[in-house]
Amino acid sequence: MSRMKHVFASLLFLIAALAVAQEEVRTEREPGHINQNKFKQLYEEFATPNTYRSASGAPGPDYYQQQADYKMDIELDDKNAKIYGSETITYTNNSPDDLSFLWLQLDQNVRSKTSKSPLRDGEGVPVAEPVEKFAQKYMTEPFDGGFNIEYVRDANGKALPYTINQTMMRIDLPEVLKSKGQVSFSIKWWYNIPDHTVNRARSGYEYFPKDGNRAYVIAQFFPRMAVYSDIEGWQNHQFWGSGEFALPFGNYEVNITVPADHILDGTGELQNMKEVFSKEMISRYEKAKKSYDKPVIIVSQAEAEAAEKGFSDKKKTWKLKAENVRDFGFATSRKFIYDMQAVKIGNKDVMAISMYPKEGNPLWEEYSTKAVAHTLRSYSAHTFDYPYPKAISVHAKNQGMEYPMICWNYGRPNEDGTYSDRVKYGMISVIIHEVGHNFFPMIVNSDERQWGWMDEGLDTFMQYMAEQEFGVAYPEAIAPNSKYPSGRGEPSKIIPYMSGDQSTIAPIMSNPENVYQLGNNAYAKPATALNILRETVMGRELFDHAFKTYAQRWMFKHPSPEDFFRTMEDASAVDLDWFWRSWFYTTDYVDIGVKGVKKYYVSDKPSKQMREIMAARNIKEEDLPPLVYLEEEDSEDADAKLKGKAPSENSKTLKEFMMDNLSAAERNAIEEPKYFYEITFNKPGGIPMPLIVEYTYADGSKENITYPPEIWRKNDQEVKRVIASGKELVGIVVDPKAETADIDTTNNSWPAKEVKSDFELFKENIKGK
Repeated sequence: MSRMKHVFASLLFLIAALAVAQEEVRTEREPGHINQNKFKQLYEEFATPNTYRSASGAPGPDYYQQQADYKMDIELDDKNAKIYGSETITYTNNSPDDLSFLWLQLDQNVRSKTSKSPLRDGEGVPVAEPVEKFAQKYMTEPFDGGFNIEYVRDANGKALPYTINQTMMRIDLPEVLKSKGQVSFSIKWWYNIPDHTVNRARSGYEYFPKDGNRAYVIAQFFPRMAVYSDIEGWQNHQFWGSGEFALPFGNYEVNITVPADHILDGTGELQNMKEVFSKEMISRYEKAKKSYDKPVIIVSQAEAEAAEKGFSDKKKTWKLKAENVRDFGFATSRKFIYDMQAVKIGNKDVMAISMYPKEGNPLWEEYSTKAVAHTLRSYSAHTFDYPYPKAISVHAKNQGMEYPMICWNYGRPNEDGTYSDRVKYGMISVIIHEVGHNFFPMIVNSDERQWGWMDEGLDTFMQYMAEQEFGVAYPEAIAPNSKYPSGRGEPSKIIPYMSGDQSTIAPIMSNPENVYQLGNNAYAKPATALNILRETVMGRELFDHAFKTYAQRWMFKHPSPEDFFRTMEDASAVDLDWFWRSWFYTTDYVDIGVKGVKKYYVSDKPSKQMREIMAARNIKEEDLPPLVYLEEEDSEDADAKLKGKAPSENSKTLKEFMMDNLSAAERNAIEEPKYFYEITFNKPGGIPMPLIVEYTYADGSKENITYPPEIWRKNDQEVKRVIASGKELVGIVVDPKAETADIDTTNNSWPAKEVKSDFELFKENIKGK
């Protein structure tokens, strides 16, 4: 330590002595307790690492996952709104376990007449209800949309026994499927396609009464294999509607027969373009493969409007093939306008595609494919290069739903083609979000049915970054001198939820079926938490490296929440157990403020408090080592003559020390602090956060200091900091840029800012008028 540093070390000695003395005079004994420190490790919450999943958050040496390959023949009956299908599933058991039965998902059964989903929630009579919802609940027969299973057969055509339990189907195998073994079986089925604008289905059709056509967005349309994993064995939770999907990867060969005048696209690459595209469409497609700056129209609005009138009785089969995907979806209609654009991702081209009826224009032609292309670039930069050959955005009323390589999105102009900024931004945002789901969970394949936040929260966080980047990349799309108006991600926007009624708030680590406010719980709060983690807690460089590490470790695999938490720490060297515990495992909130400020000056004589401590410990002043004493300005013993002077002027002991230990040059170089402040920060909220403070001095200068969150590790209620300065402190603001989602800013300032009551504001408003 240098000699100049010795000068002020004595100041710290006094503070330490006071603290020790105060601890020693405590006589009341409190009962013992378990470790309740917010900064303790998450060993109680986390499973023990094993050979399947390592302590670092990476897949272990024995990690495995099953594979399910599908060959399907599908026919859509447009006149009767029915879909028929037969599929052959080849299931590979890569687990170390022998399996005597298999579980499949029958999601359409959530809309069968016998579905228990509508019976789960208790509800009373609302004061008002939308007309369509009221009519559907009380004035119409329930829609019968469940699967009709015609047969389940083994590879030799022999019937296999099966049991349907609501939205799950168990197939009992005649022989045990050994570890590393494989089994093939076939299923034939059909169901009535719902009107998704009425039944609030994720998949179905929209009917257009003016021209008599339907536009179909079809997914969850076939019996699908459930996941079998090292975490849960069979993930066979029922599909109730909110919790989404847990699915294994596999390869798909799908033949889809639709009316000959339909335009269709879906998951995978088209295998028979020459059979289903016209020569003009093929020519335009070849042009689109070389167009990187704007979309090329493959089917124009005029062509789509002409097709609307045809209602062909002929059929056409579209053949699609996809590798290493976890699901399959498609869209089809004679109403679709169709455009494409090439996007350079890494060293390959990806096709950004949009399909929309004329009702979506001019908004969709202007922005849809642009948003798709931007999303692929943005997400790839933050995770991994998008590996699939295309990404499709399909216009569907009131829809926002995702499947591999394809998604449906809302955002419709008025009939005259006009639209508000709200509609425009809503459309761009939902496209970014749903296309972004290709990354989470279509590739980083988390269990959505168990942990909704792992796909929705991570994707909403990525959406926020992509939206902000969209505003930079396309400034003409937003208002001048402004940034993109993201609906979620900014810390301030989660405050109403986190400060709300605790009886309607659940921890993020909850099943999506069991939360009160799914949008806030699974989308907004985790997205905001990650944004704060990136911008305020870790910093972009550490966060981005760790987040990308997680994405790349778990591409085409099944991560758990712990794999994410562990990887973020493993790749950054930042201990975040306090953050995960507070933000994800509790419903605590952030509230940090300035409790009080005391001003001190240096003195040669012990203060009253110090004299009391010395008396209690039978210590005389001459028994103490050389000390510098600090006196509170507002104390009874305060000496006005000593205020505002340099410490060496007030303390003979300090002056002698400086004369004996420092050269004249060193003494002249010292800027002695004339003002000493003890600031007490308190934390009414449960979440510890970095303590971000802006200090303002009398000369107008400001100083910003960010104390790490660990400042709360020894006292979860309040902490003290000492400011020694040559300038007078006149103002303190905690979290001046609103970075931490602090729910109450009335306690964030010193001197306290006047907060006017609602009545006072009302009077001012009346007076102003």
